[in-house]
Amino acid sequence: MLVGRAVPPARSLGKVLDAGASRHFWGWLNAVFNKVDYERIQAVGPDRAASEWLLRCGALVRYQGSEKWQQDYNGLPTGPLGKYKIEAINATESCIMYRGFDYLDGLEHVSEIKLQKCIYIQDECLKRLSETKNLQKSLLQLKIISCGNVTDKGIIALHKLTNLEYLYLSDLPGIKQKETTAHVLQQALPNLELELDLE
Repeated sequence: MLVGRAVPPARSLGKVLDAGASRHFWGWLNAVFNKVDYERIQAVGPDRAASEWLLRCGALVRYQGSEKWQQDYNGLPTGPLGKYKIEAINATESCIMYRGFDYLDGLEHVSEIKLQKCIYIQDECLKRLSETKNLQKSLLQLKIISCGNVTDKGIIALHKLTNLEYLYLSDLPGIKQKETTAHVLQQALPNLELELDLE
């Protein structure tokens, strides 16, 4: 006599399949949101195009001369081409990913970036960020918090951000050698204030 059930009820199996299909759908949609539209960058300028990308992905932007964070895609300011320059990016719980990082190339005034709980941020993203010429000049503050795919390799890759003054790292389980990583980064960037909240 057999005891128990070998096969889950069809209802439960349907829920499992729906959950998998749902994750696949959202992953696909997030990839679509991150596709770079080079014609749009040419038409509206790099700051407006990057604003559209960031807000579409759930991030916030703040423009030079403003204290207010822009979060409403439909409320993006209008005006002459190039009037609004992105000064800060808060990508908390956004779906930005490597695929969209070409939008950052034309940004000349970004001094602050916060990456928190970004499931698609990984080492390659940080390397790409560090290699972005304009960010090498303008980026002063960077916070990376609860991004589970970031490892020591990604943090060390930030060494090309030569004007970076402040780096905050918290809740990054992929960082296994925090002392070594911190030492390497501070050797490359002696003026960097590095704040670690890592286990």
